[in-house]
Amino acid sequence: MNPAGRRARWGVGAGLVVAFCAITFAPADAHGVSSKDALYLLSLNGPAIIPLMYLGAKHMVTGYDHLLFLVGVIFYLYRLRDILLYVSLFTVGHSLTLLGGALGGIRVDPYLIDAIIGLSIVYKGFENLGGFRRVLGFQPDSRVAVLIFGLFHGFGLATKLQQFQLSPNGLVENIVSFNVGVEIGQMLALTAVLLALTYWRARPGYLQHAYFTNAALMTAGFIFAGYQLAGFVIAPQ
Repeated sequence: MNPAGRRARWGVGAGLVVAFCAITFAPADAHGVSSKDALYLLSLNGPAIIPLMYLGAKHMVTGYDHLLFLVGVIFYLYRLRDILLYVSLFTVGHSLTLLGGALGGIRVDPYLIDAIIGLSIVYKGFENLGGFRRVLGFQPDSRVAVLIFGLFHGFGLATKLQQFQLSPNGLVENIVSFNVGVEIGQMLALTAVLLALTYWRARPGYLQHAYFTNAALMTAGFIFAGYQLAGFVIAPQ
């Protein structure tokens, strides 16, 4: 098989793998908190700083929707300064809405928010492919986009906590601790992603496979968004 054919087959395979993962794990993560964690949250009656930090970190590390978006964000970022800038914008965005949703009582439909999160993955993949320049003739400001999508990702995190009638005793400390845990989890996940990307960038064919990788990101985002929209339509209101 010629090199172009091998790249095409690799790209299709990568897309299928990502799509399979999205279909397989979407039910577990959509609005999901494990039964054990749910019972713990419902039993809280006072500050539980370390456990809530753990739950926040766990949610971020296992939240493939957030991780796929971050992969798209840093895929073509090589300078540490740029990586820190974009990740900081994402952090500011999701921290504002996580705290606003969990403490301020701002409520949104979890299915619609998660659908937008899926589309944020599509957006980054499309942007990385140069789609906006080809279709619109210009490139939207990536920094603004990351900040705005960060707001939606934060609401996605908040909806996980809004499922529970949390005790007002120690609520502020617990929500802030959860948010700190999310940031710790994000740092850990981002470190792993950067190490993997750095290794891959040193291998031959990185740029050749970049097209198919971002196409796979878009595939996963569309599937996740579609799953959530289907849930919005059929879930009891």
